Amino acid sequence: MEAYAIHLTENWAMWAVSVTLVVAAVIDGMYLKVPNKITYPLIVAGWIYSTAVGGWAGLGWSLAATFFGLALLFGLHLIGGMGAGDVKLLAGIAAFVHIEHTWYIFIATTIVGAIMALIQIAISGDWTKHWMQSHAILQEIITVRNADKLYDLAQERKPRMRLLPYGIPMTVAAIGYFAFAGLL
Repeated sequence: MEAYAIHLTENWAMWAVSVTLVVAAVIDGMYLKVPNKITYPLIVAGWIYSTAVGGWAGLGWSLAATFFGLALLFGLHLIGGMGAGDVKLLAGIAAFVHIEHTWYIFIATTIVGAIMALIQIAISGDWTKHWMQSHAILQEIITVRNADKLYDLAQERKPRMRLLPYGIPMTVAAIGYFAFAGLL
């Protein structure tokens, strides 16, 4: 029991991030939005934590990872593929875990998100509709090549689509990765 308590206190920051992610996922699931009241403090806390643990170099790596996390999802946000809160949530995770872990969390989130989307489609039973929508979206990306126009098209399409609150797969993937990597 004592070893568990020591391990828990050594990894308190990842536990705090995990709790924050669960709260963000619940809110995203309910309202399809990850609020700034969660994402901005998460990012700043990551910078403070990284500075406390690694000094100026830690802050530098944390800042670099924050921008890396933003860059990974920003393109999808620009064309209406996900909300800004999801992008900032990954940036907040990145502020704590730095670039290498952020990349693996991004990959895991993509896989978990794809699985969850397939489950949603299977439950709806409308494979044809979703196949046609995904084909139309891909065709738009290839032919339109204008982020503003793609964003407008995505906004028009949203009321007809079943949306996946991306904070949920990101939370599942990040916490799963934290456990796998021994960060919890």
